[in-house]
Amino acid sequence: MLGETFPATRNAALLRLTQFAPRAGHAYASGRNTDPGPDQAGAVSKLSPYLRYRMLTEQEVIGATLGQHSLQAAEKYVQEVLWRTYWKGWLEMRPSVWTQYLQERDRQRDSFPNARAIHSAEAGETGIEGFDDWARELLETGYLHNHARMWFASIWIFTLRLPWALGADFFLRHLVDADAASNTLSWRWVAGLQTAGKTYLATSENIARFTNGRFAPKGLATIATMPTETPVCATLPLPYANYFDAHKPAFLLVTPEDLHPESVFGAPAKINGAGVLFDPETLWGDSARSFVEGAAGDAAERVGNSFKCPTKLLNNLDAASVIAQAREVGAEQVITAYAPVGPVADSLARIAPALASEGLPIVQVRRAWDESFWPHATKGFFPFKERIPKILKEMGLSR
Repeated sequence: MLGETFPATRNAALLRLTQFAPRAGHAYASGRNTDPGPDQAGAVSKLSPYLRYRMLTEQEVIGATLGQHSLQAAEKYVQEVLWRTYWKGWLEMRPSVWTQYLQERDRQRDSFPNARAIHSAEAGETGIEGFDDWARELLETGYLHNHARMWFASIWIFTLRLPWALGADFFLRHLVDADAASNTLSWRWVAGLQTAGKTYLATSENIARFTNGRFAPKGLATIATMPTETPVCATLPLPYANYFDAHKPAFLLVTPEDLHPESVFGAPAKINGAGVLFDPETLWGDSARSFVEGAAGDAAERVGNSFKCPTKLLNNLDAASVIAQAREVGAEQVITAYAPVGPVADSLARIAPALASEGLPIVQVRRAWDESFWPHATKGFFPFKERIPKILKEMGLSR
């Protein structure tokens, strides 16, 4: 079912974008909050897995959208895409929030006294209408409508009084588009941690309205009791992104963070060989692993054709294998698209010293899109949103 809903190829992604772009204006804005059910057509694009792994880039998606609509007409969809960009930039400048989340998740796994309540919530056996259906839908399909994700998180935190970090972990382990920044920070937002004191409380009336009457759960919390946490550290400068030496032979490492390296490096790169990573340690659940396994094969074929180099699939990210493959093709550097805060970045940081000791620096190259938008993710989304029209105009994507 996952392969039918989300075929793991760039051509399938481009086709879906072409089909959706004409509906990215009024049709999306008026219907985006409605979750009609997993077997019904809705207003949302369902491009999130392709954007998550950058089989499609944000620039491509917004470019196609603004090729059919004015920025004003497609404002809601453009902003929806840029929420993903904003979350990533925000977390890049506050990496301790990711570390803190992992620690809280592990602490709650070890100490939360009601394991049966967690099991019931994850299995969809709480007796709460809608919530149980979404839990089962997630397990079966690897996907939930964005509004359903918010309702689910709210009920998990405020009605069931379960730890938010374990709810975020449940999503990470089952969503096909599981993403460190978007998932962690969205759960924090619902809980009232992301925007201090601003919680999201699901109501039966709202759920009934935006599920076309499918669900109207009773007994939902009417008061949002916020969890507590250690204060978030101050904003840090964006990490430095290197610029590779186009004259040095390189080994291209393609990770699930960016499966379209052709649009990162282009013709100037002297790429002697490439490896496309499919590493279970950097992916959380079966849906994500299944999708990325197919997507990695698709990327390997494209990379080999684009750069005319031998390309292999890598099922783990360890220093010894990367060094061996780089040496085999005579590379003097390992280049890769920048990995934002998350498990891939953690893995790259782990192997970097061993590669450096062998004279093989890992050079991470950040996209111009991220360079343009991320520096403005210092506060909330609304100040960030005000920058969008100017940046898109500078990129030639809007008038």
